[in-house]
Amino acid sequence: MSWIGQCDKRGAPGGGARKELDLFASLVNCFNLNGQPSRHENVDIVVIRENTEGEYAGREHEVVPGVIESFQVTMTKFWSDRIAKYAFEYAHLSKRKKVTAVHNNGKYEKLADAFFLESCQEVAKMYPNITYNEIGINNCCLQLVEKPERFDVIVTPNLYGNIIANIASGVAGGSFGDDYAIFEQVGSVGNHKNPVALLFSSVMMLRHLLLPLFADRLKTAVTRVISEGKCGNSNTTTQEVVDSVIANLD
Repeated sequence: MSWIGQCDKRGAPGGGARKELDLFASLVNCFNLNGQPSRHENVDIVVIRENTEGEYAGREHEVVPGVIESFQVTMTKFWSDRIAKYAFEYAHLSKRKKVTAVHNNGKYEKLADAFFLESCQEVAKMYPNITYNEIGINNCCLQLVEKPERFDVIVTPNLYGNIIANIASGVAGGSFGDDYAIFEQVGSVGNHKNPVALLFSSVMMLRHLLLPLFADRLKTAVTRVISEGKCGNSNTTTQEVVDSVIANLD
């Protein structure tokens, strides 16, 4: 498990590591927690976004002194197929029922998004037991605010996934490739920061390592601590929360 905070001069924080390790899929899980107030019930959304290409690929250069060219969008068939296959295979292995592809087709990225949707449609035919649908980015953001429970697995290009994950207030996440996986929390660290996101990232890591019993033990302990109201107090230190989680391990 690692929290990536470095930034090379050519890209976003962690961008160098994502490319070097080919961590092409970013996964963020947003769900309700018992003991915490929430506007909506039965929310359990997984946002899967492309992590190495697209709008946030970190490609920029100085064309001439004083002129920077950036935000270049690169789409490939390999990229589109790979993220679509990852999303549907994740849904299949996790026993989820629906995959929603988010796009902006017909607006600013008409050709690129059509390419992405074509890959999703082709892969969807290989998973007849999983419902597949498509939604525009603007409508998706509206539905996430009004009816988030309608979503299950969301697959998106790079830029849209960043927007959606922020709206969904993802609590834990990871970046995955064929050979490597990195699990991280979003935000800074310190002894007065809530460690729940990092602990849930650890749960995700244990499942990835095929250790479901340990993952369930940790998730149950964290959920108990949350239900007891020990994580929402600003006076509670990180160490105190961790100690409570350890005390609740079965």
